[in-house]
Amino acid sequence: MRWWYVYLFGTVTLLTIALRRVLRRQKPLIDELYSSRVAIEHVHSGVAWVGNDGKIGRVNAALARALHTTPQDLVGHEWLEAIFPKPEWNRIREAYSRMLIQGKESLEANAERADDSLAQVDVLLVAVHDHKMRFVGHHCLVEDRTAMRVLEEQVREMTETLKRQSSIRTTLVKW
Repeated sequence: MRWWYVYLFGTVTLLTIALRRVLRRQKPLIDELYSSRVAIEHVHSGVAWVGNDGKIGRVNAALARALHTTPQDLVGHEWLEAIFPKPEWNRIREAYSRMLIQGKESLEANAERADDSLAQVDVLLVAVHDHKMRFVGHHCLVEDRTAMRVLEEQVREMTETLKRQSSIRTTLVKW
């Protein structure tokens, strides 16, 4: 009768050792997950996690700033409708289909801000699969290129103005 305490004590000891080993193995994984979340949150490009149901699950601050909104306003909405204007939807859906096949896809598009203005963005869609290769969602990485495109347009206009002025000077010198 008294021996069952010994067996119980031995079993509890073995289970405690096994549990400590499992927890020790999970700690680096938990730390890695935390550091990944911190890195995504502080990236200068916008990042949205979209589940396989098409709803935005998480948004970093950079994407919210680019769209002139808050992350809470985007979470839970359909990603296509929340980020892009309706005229872009077909192009984005085509890119999404290619992403499902190839694993990632990039394109240039317009994003719709909260004030209904448009932002010119570079978009990268990256598919995410679980350990059994089932599609669980995708990351939508968005880089706001609006300011860069405005600067490029200004440089183009200045270049054209300089060309016109130099051609006028050349014409005047010939006279």
